[in-house]
Amino acid sequence: MKSDFREWNLDKIEDAFGLKQIWHSEILDELINHPYQLDDMEKNFVSKLQRHFSFGGDDWNEVELENKFISPMIVLSEILDEKCSYFLERELQITINEYELSGKVDGMIATGFRSPKKPYFCLNEYKRGTDPTMDIADGDPKGQALIAMLVAQKINENKAPIFGCFVIGRIWQFMILEGNQYTISRDFSCVDDEIFDIFRILKGLRVQIEKYI
Repeated sequence: MKSDFREWNLDKIEDAFGLKQIWHSEILDELINHPYQLDDMEKNFVSKLQRHFSFGGDDWNEVELENKFISPMIVLSEILDEKCSYFLERELQITINEYELSGKVDGMIATGFRSPKKPYFCLNEYKRGTDPTMDIADGDPKGQALIAMLVAQKINENKAPIFGCFVIGRIWQFMILEGNQYTISRDFSCVDDEIFDIFRILKGLRVQIEKYI
C-alpha cells in the first residue's frame, strides 16, 4: 500500500507501527540543555534573523520560512562538514509492514557530502499557524515529522536515535525517536530570547549526531 508522509498523524502512526509517546527522554533532555554560549558574532547574526522575521515572518510561506530563517540558522550552527550535511527537499522511502512509505523531507541532516546517506535529523516546516488555508490536506506537522523519522530509523536499521523538529511559523519543537518510543519537547519561540535557545540546541545536534556516525 503506497502512502505519502502527508497522510500520517500521530494516532495513525501509533496504531500502524506500535510507536508510543513518552514524556521524558534523557537524550532529548541532553540536546535541549546543551551547554553552549553564543559568541558576539553569533548573537548579532541570530538577532538580525530575528529582526528579519519580525518584518512579516508570520506571513511567510514555507519556502520563505526555510530560506530566510531556518537554513541560515542551521548553516550558522556549523553542523555541515565532509561527513555530515544539511539537505533540502530530499525524498525518503522504505517499506514497513504493508506500507510503502515515501515523501520529501523539508530539511534533513544526514551523512554524506553531495547526497544523503544515513539520515539522523528530519525537519518539517509549515505555513504560519494563523493561515486560514491550512487544513488537513496540508498534513499534520507532528505526524509528518515523525513518519519521516520512522523511515530514517528503518534506513539506519534502528541503530541510533533519530532527531526531528517541526516549525510552524515562529514556534519550534524538537523530537526524538528511540526504538518504538518518541518524545516531543516543549515549544520554543523565535520572536523572544528563546531564539538563542533554538540556536544553542542546533549547535547541540552536531554533538549528538557525532556519537552515532
